[in-house]
Amino acid sequence: MKKITEEELIMYVYNDCSQALHKAIDKAIQEDIELKDKLETIRRSVAQLDKLQLKSPSQQSIKAILAYAKSNK
Repeated sequence: MKKITEEELIMYVYNDCSQALHKAIDKAIQEDIELKDKLETIRRSVAQLDKLQLKSPSQQSIKAILAYAKSNK
């Protein structure tokens, strides 16, 4: 059996993998409890990230960054 990578598990969670890979992961998680645990950890992480309330930087910060970038050309 092909070793499933963490990157492939992330693609699986986001439904961004081929149908063949999806089927391979479905089969692998039925046979490998450690892989299934890793998948659940990724799913929990994604759920937590989705709950984050991201804030935009203040206008003052943006101006300071742009001024710094302009002065260091």
